[in-house]
Amino acid sequence: MRRTLIGSDLAELEELLGPGEPAYRARQLYHALYRQRVRSVAEITTLPAHLRQRLEEAPLGLPRMERRYESADGTRRYLLGLEDGRTVETVLMPEAGRHTICISTQVGCPVDCKFCLTALMGLERNLTAGEIIGQVLFVLADAGLAPGDARVNVVLMGQGEPLLNLANVLKATRILVDPGGVGLSERRITLSTAGIVPKIDELGRAPVRPKLAVSLNASTEEQRRRLMPITRKHHLADLIEACRRYPLRSWEKLTFEYVLLREVNDSEADARRLVRLLAHLNAKVNLIPLNPGPGIPFETPEPERVLAFQRILRRSFPCFIRKPRGRDIFAACGQLKRMAAPAAPMPA
Repeated sequence: MRRTLIGSDLAELEELLGPGEPAYRARQLYHALYRQRVRSVAEITTLPAHLRQRLEEAPLGLPRMERRYESADGTRRYLLGLEDGRTVETVLMPEAGRHTICISTQVGCPVDCKFCLTALMGLERNLTAGEIIGQVLFVLADAGLAPGDARVNVVLMGQGEPLLNLANVLKATRILVDPGGVGLSERRITLSTAGIVPKIDELGRAPVRPKLAVSLNASTEEQRRRLMPITRKHHLADLIEACRRYPLRSWEKLTFEYVLLREVNDSEADARRLVRLLAHLNAKVNLIPLNPGPGIPFETPEPERVLAFQRILRRSFPCFIRKPRGRDIFAACGQLKRMAAPAAPMPA
């Protein structure tokens, strides 16, 4: 992949401009890319004409919109085109007082979770840091949002396993949280992993990093192996131990995500085992009733069963039921597979 302007840090932009340009030119370029969110080099009027002309040879690196789907609940799903012709999906979930952008870190996913449509794609390739940042910049521009003016959350929960692309994820995070860059808060970026144990340790050593969410989805080793084959390599006990030693910052908790599958992992016995499994961890749990899709051999539990599961967990730690967003356009958690949304009904 060619180096693009989006995804370059300040040192790389200084190197690109070369010793013949004063250092402040790189800062002007950095500011224009990430704070002003320009759509082309021609818009960077703080740079002299000769420099803009020279930079036209370097691709900016913003994705292009192939399709945009609008949900009845306000959710938007974007199919974004990349420089090599591949596409990736990004979701915007607007709510009162905040907006959440769900971004991808890989094209497809190598982690074969049996309840997830994205897993059916397999892995095509990792995204670059610029392609990760570019999704955020694109959605901010399309929705008219600025991190300083609105509560903008970014969740790395789209296509892909972020910890298998950790170097690019961390570089993107540094630029996203840099006050001179995009200007998000570290507290508002969350990474979700299926549980790559050595990479959890590596993430914990990073001085600038997203919050950690672990996609758990089972209360026993055997159950998790059936649902998430990656457990054969990264065992449940080892994953929980990695979570115990993870260096939480003073303001954060570990998040565990648990996709509830009807009559598979949603019993009260499962809930009690989960309480014991997460004992003594500074954690909260998000319950996600399955978002169904074609080719997924599971069903969504009844609401009463979900509430019973939550009641048991709430006796020990905070537990929330994640409200499904964008199911009608295949934008909900576990549904990102470049699916065409159903056609809207014709008016009577």
